[in-house]
Amino acid sequence: MALFQTFLMIMQALLSVALIAGVLLHSAKGEGLAGIGGQSHLFGSQKDVEAGLNWFTGIVSGLWFAIAILLSILGRQGV
Repeated sequence: MALFQTFLMIMQALLSVALIAGVLLHSAKGEGLAGIGGQSHLFGSQKDVEAGLNWFTGIVSGLWFAIAILLSILGRQGV
């Protein structure tokens, strides 16, 4: 079970980095960090970029939240 908990901790760290990157790529009103190197036009239009980033951020944050709850349950059981 310790191997599973270690795996979840590694996944939590990787998801944290992905979530930070996803949030930083969102734009306030302009292109944000996605404008560096023309990456904001990767999906075709600004609306598609925001939709893709919203989807990515939502999925990653959901996974992060689920793993956080699972880790807290495993921690309470003393595993």
